[in-house]
Amino acid sequence: MVPKAEFTSYYGKPVLNPPVWKPLDIAGYFFLGGLAGASSALAAGASWTGRPVLARNAEVAAVGALGLSMAALIHDLGRPARFVNMLRVAKPTSPMSVGSWLLAAYGPMAGATALSTLTGRLPRLGRATGTAAAALGSAVTTYTAVLIADTAVPAWHEAHRELPFLFAGSAAAAAAGLGLLTAPSAETRPARVLALTGTAAELTATALIRRRLGMVAAPYRTGRPGRLLHTAEALTLAATATALLAPRNRPLNALAGAALLTASALTRFGVFHAGLASARDPKYTVQPQRERLEARRRGAVVPGPGSAGGAAEVGQEAVGGGGVERR
Repeated sequence: MVPKAEFTSYYGKPVLNPPVWKPLDIAGYFFLGGLAGASSALAAGASWTGRPVLARNAEVAAVGALGLSMAALIHDLGRPARFVNMLRVAKPTSPMSVGSWLLAAYGPMAGATALSTLTGRLPRLGRATGTAAAALGSAVTTYTAVLIADTAVPAWHEAHRELPFLFAGSAAAAAAGLGLLTAPSAETRPARVLALTGTAAELTATALIRRRLGMVAAPYRTGRPGRLLHTAEALTLAATATALLAPRNRPLNALAGAALLTASALTRFGVFHAGLASARDPKYTVQPQRERLEARRRGAVVPGPGSAGGAAEVGQEAVGGGGVERR
């Protein structure tokens, strides 16, 4: 019997150049940016419903997380001028350009809101900037998902439908965790609602990724990224259940909050490393393309295993000069 052929590439080399991003910088940037954006939304909700301590803590957390996320991004870029250079043009079709302008607009709104609350000056202006920060912050939580899904990295690109929901859910859980950790129990109801909503979105998106992507989902299940994501799911479920079952218990609320923050960070690192693992192994790039090509030859307009949209063009993905890009 002829043994089943095993996939291999030319000298076993990767088909794609894996991203050279530093995990601590970029996965940390994903986590902190999401925490900032969702915290602004939580702060607006707390302010509108008369929970001043939760609103103040979330506003300050949004500014702090945004500052740290920008520091991580600039550290990966090498020098601040490279971020400023991204603002020289506005290109609506580029997630990088849109994200840069989004951060440039969101930062001043979040900063003005926190400054107004801490000083007690210009409260009407503070409410207006808080509303703007909440609207912009919601986009900040998801634009990084669009950014990585627009690359040719298989585990990210093939999950382009679910990643924005996964990132939004993870960000919501992180902001809820910070609220549970820092606010008095009497004011944490919005944080518990946000934790429940974020947990549902995150776990549903993760399950859909593992089911829909076929063999390309393997990096999300196995190895280091699989362990990170499974740990994050367990922590998220346990923390949300604790927050809902013991709403008046301050120590348990704080413990649940810390667990939600940790789980959100693990999720971002898990997604990041899943992308790297899929880029390093050529089978995740070539086999789905072969299956789509075979489906087209048969005249079937159906998605093959790992396909994101059915009859995608073979060869659509390309490796750019400085990293992994799509054209």
